[in-house]
Amino acid sequence: MQVTELSTDGLRREFKIVLSAKDINDKVSTRLQEIGGTVQLPGFRRGRVPPALLKQRFGASVMGEVLERALSDSSAQAMAERGLRPALQPKIEVTSFAEGKDLEYKLAVELMPEVKPVDFKSIALEKLVPEIGDADIEKAMHGMAEEMRKTEKVDPRPAKKGDVLVIDFVGSVDGKEFPGGAAKDHHLELGSSAFVAGFEDQLIGKQPGDASTVKVTFPQEYVNKDLAGKAAEFQVAIKELREKVKVAADEEFAKSLGMESLAKLREAMKGKLERDYAGLARMKLKRELQDKLADSHSFAVPPGMVDAEFDAIWKQVEEAKQKNELDPEEAAKSDEDLKKDYRGIADRRVRLALLLSEIGRQNNLQVSQDELNRAAVEEARRYPGQEQKVLELFKNDAQAQARLRAPLFEEKVIDFILEMAEVKEKRLPPEELVKAATAA
Repeated sequence: MQVTELSTDGLRREFKIVLSAKDINDKVSTRLQEIGGTVQLPGFRRGRVPPALLKQRFGASVMGEVLERALSDSSAQAMAERGLRPALQPKIEVTSFAEGKDLEYKLAVELMPEVKPVDFKSIALEKLVPEIGDADIEKAMHGMAEEMRKTEKVDPRPAKKGDVLVIDFVGSVDGKEFPGGAAKDHHLELGSSAFVAGFEDQLIGKQPGDASTVKVTFPQEYVNKDLAGKAAEFQVAIKELREKVKVAADEEFAKSLGMESLAKLREAMKGKLERDYAGLARMKLKRELQDKLADSHSFAVPPGMVDAEFDAIWKQVEEAKQKNELDPEEAAKSDEDLKKDYRGIADRRVRLALLLSEIGRQNNLQVSQDELNRAAVEEARRYPGQEQKVLELFKNDAQAQARLRAPLFEEKVIDFILEMAEVKEKRLPPEELVKAATAA
């Protein structure tokens, strides 16, 4: 194998690689001999097929197999001998080849940059710690009781916001009923925004025994594309009026939730609040750490990785533009300015990803199979009834495993850095913690 470096441009390298015709032919002959030892053709015993017939029958496919393997192995060898670590899949372009001739190709590759992490002890951070008081616990418990309020039937009267109506309805567009547009004995809380905008408002003031025609227009971005932007009519029969019954956060309420006592419920609620707000505080701490890492590390990043990240971001931006979901400030910018902004974001994301990856590599941080399995189970629980399919996906799909492993690895690296950084705690009540954590 002959390797000639053609160009060097930052992290980009290009080589010309030549594999001799003799090496290619030897590999083809060896592979044909392997096939000859197993194949059986009419008129010949196993292992006795003439080489010329083997070449006639299998030569083309074997040549393709050998060339593919030769390109892969030789390119990997060329980079390994020079200590090069590719950032992306190398690009291979065959420039010259014919049977009996040398194989010549170009190898273009973008390399991983040299990354030297700073001393993590020099990083100073502030960690917010939730300070949960009795009033916070009481508020959360009353909120839970409110959510679990049951309803009871009341005598007919005009319905108001907050009431629950039991209704039958049938929806139609252009006089034709549509799938999923009908139900019987449906419990609808007025003011819950559970139905299309305007539907619930038209039932305020109605009472059991009334029949009503409700007219609405589905939003342009409605999930069912067949209904998006279309006007619809619903024939609604009001069968029953119900009111929510107040539920007190008392001993009986605690026991209805399977708790031993109200005190135990308070204890559990405090723990839940601490975990919830700690998660928010963690997000802020991680964001602050990433900002400091980005500011304290400067190195070239592979252009191809930035391009790929930018393309993914820009696709989301274009989708948001089509749905009129861009922030007003961004909507006022030209595409040129937006692309400049988002290319900067893409560069930063790639830089941070490479930095965290290198920190993990240098310190031998890995995600164990047990950690991966637990994460797969947690993800599967998000899809009731399809848990087994989700688990099978993670078991058999390498890309799905990689998507699952990436955030686990990132969190492990973040924790590793935080153990050495100077982290000071600041205790805050929930409302102040939320303000501090969500501040720009």
